[in-house]
Amino acid sequence: MTHDSLVLRIAGRPVGRYITRPELPARLSPRPYLHPVTTLAGTAVTELSPADHAHHLGVGVAVPDVEGHNFWGGRTYVRDQGPTELDNHGAQRHAGFQLSDPDGFVEELRWMAAGGELLRERRTVAATELTDAAWALDFTFSLTNTTDGPLSIGSPATNGRPGAAYGGFFWRARKEAEAPAVFTHGTEGEDAVHGERADWLALGGANWTLVFAGATEQTRRDPWFVRTAEYPGVGSSLAHEARLPVPAGETVVRRVVTVIADGRLDRGEAAALVRKAVSP
Repeated sequence: MTHDSLVLRIAGRPVGRYITRPELPARLSPRPYLHPVTTLAGTAVTELSPADHAHHLGVGVAVPDVEGHNFWGGRTYVRDQGPTELDNHGAQRHAGFQLSDPDGFVEELRWMAAGGELLRERRTVAATELTDAAWALDFTFSLTNTTDGPLSIGSPATNGRPGAAYGGFFWRARKEAEAPAVFTHGTEGEDAVHGERADWLALGGANWTLVFAGATEQTRRDPWFVRTAEYPGVGSSLAHEARLPVPAGETVVRRVVTVIADGRLDRGEAAALVRKAVSP
């Protein structure tokens, strides 16, 4: 661990670097992130600020609309106007670690915009070995409204752009020559999986597989945001059909467990690893 980053390890083997205080321009909505995240064999499965979307920062929490403030980065979708450059970017500020071990941490963050704090976050991340070829990243975030009034979380979808309900936990995967496969227990392909609710969702690259699972009942109610053709990315949507209200003093909690595996998993293998990763 350094002043600005720490390394997640499994049995002494590095599997992820967490950057707490990135030096980024305001329009990228600066925030802590995990990158690179690797398989146990060392294959990187994240990307940082790729050319197609400079504001995609590995693995983290990003929300395009918190009461009109952009914590996602890039342009803001404005109803009846489209993607627009606005001076409305917020930043997630690392406030300290409550706990920091080689296999995980508990962090406090402040979501700042327009000179004030909108949300206080507690983020809990843990790395667990599942097999000799797979491990799990357990990622929980709790967002508490610390203002005196109500807040709400939105997305481009709730602001008038159909199919763009991104915002929440988000994983930008590595881009390869061929688009990754995507499937759930009952569907496959970007068009079928995007916007659907499923207990788990798998993204399969050339020699790796990521399996994302909602690990609480509330998280499983959030639809999945999926991209494979344009770029490889998976998120869990906080505001799919309507804005998510967060009254003063109230807290929103979500937990996503991701299996990171070497090789290409089939449905049965993906489901078995999810059961092992999410079991109490």
